[in-house]
Amino acid sequence: MSGEASNTLSPAVVWGGGRSPLHTSYGKIMLWFFLVSDALTFTGLLTAYGFARHALSPGMVWPIGEEVFNSFPGLSGSYPLMYVALMTFILIMSSVTMVLAVEAGHRMDKKGVVKWLFLTVVGGFFFLGSQAFEWAHFIHGSHARVTLADGRTAYLAENPHHGHAIDPATFTMTLGAPRSADVLQGPEAYALYQSAVSVVSGANMTENEYGPTSYANFFFFITGFHGFHVTTGVILNIVVLTMAIKGVFHRRGHYEMVEKAGLYWHFVDLVWVFVFTFFYLI
Repeated sequence: MSGEASNTLSPAVVWGGGRSPLHTSYGKIMLWFFLVSDALTFTGLLTAYGFARHALSPGMVWPIGEEVFNSFPGLSGSYPLMYVALMTFILIMSSVTMVLAVEAGHRMDKKGVVKWLFLTVVGGFFFLGSQAFEWAHFIHGSHARVTLADGRTAYLAENPHHGHAIDPATFTMTLGAPRSADVLQGPEAYALYQSAVSVVSGANMTENEYGPTSYANFFFFITGFHGFHVTTGVILNIVVLTMAIKGVFHRRGHYEMVEKAGLYWHFVDLVWVFVFTFFYLI
């Protein structure tokens, strides 16, 4: 009995406070609360996207990511999802550099923290620039969508809104999808184009050449919302990097702020993996 009594914690120890749960600081706990709530927000957005995609009206087709996102900066031709894959890879690698920055902080290695955190910021800027390019390509459009007088849908080989001159003798459009095998050419195809009910080029919040209106709306909102998070993360990382360069954390005796910035950055990277999978691959 005496042994059991000696192993029992007194109420003063249990309820007296002054002990951090799981040895975690207040700032980390609050950050985890925020990340969980933010994860629920992205979950709701992606779930709504899934419902909208599978609740299409009869005859409507959801766009294929490989046909929409097929451009690469500085290169002509079609490169399906290649640039999106590159920006995704860079973002994931920036998460690796953030891990190395946190590890350097645990060793009180100021130079290591500065080096790896700087590379993380560079990766974030590359991703934001790439996302701006993807938005510009999405808004500008690839192939104008034509609704013919008989109700069929066709896509032009050259987008007239891009300044391309139309020659009736070589005019080309495809039926059903931009890369469909059913190709119409020549004056007959041009006559169908002239009598078309509507011609939609690019994308905005009311119409888009790719498919249903909700497709562009979800693209702008979900990728834009994630881009806002990345922008916030880059700004946070720049602030933390500046403090590290000035030796603020070294004087404090710990680099916990780098770890907290890393938690947010890893969350941003993880969310993009789901956005990339749901929006571009499936």
